[in-house]
Amino acid sequence: MTRKARYSKNFIARPEHIDELGHVNNAVWLTWVQDIAVEHWNVVASPEHVARYIWVVTRHEIDYRGNVAEGETVSAETFIPGTPHGAQFDRCVEFRNSAGKRIVAARSTWAMLDRETGRLVRIPPEVAAPFIA
Repeated sequence: MTRKARYSKNFIARPEHIDELGHVNNAVWLTWVQDIAVEHWNVVASPEHVARYIWVVTRHEIDYRGNVAEGETVSAETFIPGTPHGAQFDRCVEFRNSAGKRIVAARSTWAMLDRETGRLVRIPPEVAAPFIA
């Protein structure tokens, strides 16, 4: 079993990410939160679990303490801060600028569904284990 409780990725602010204020739009930050979460799942989870389950977001909470402009890179790190609760768990994503300062932090609640039935499924320990520190 692969265990990688924390997962990192870099994002570059491209022209299409920039809003009228000259920095990354809030909707883009949310897209990046989803992108790193899905990538973390696909990289770490077993192929059987990826084939059997899918995740949906039930809640997002985002704190903005800074931003980046076009061409700048942010490093993102995602992790699961605790154990699952039934079919749900929380996932955190922190974005840092080139100076290492945390500028955006998100906490999202994700629910696991059975791909075939579309119904909520209690998260089995073997599914959660690779993501828990």
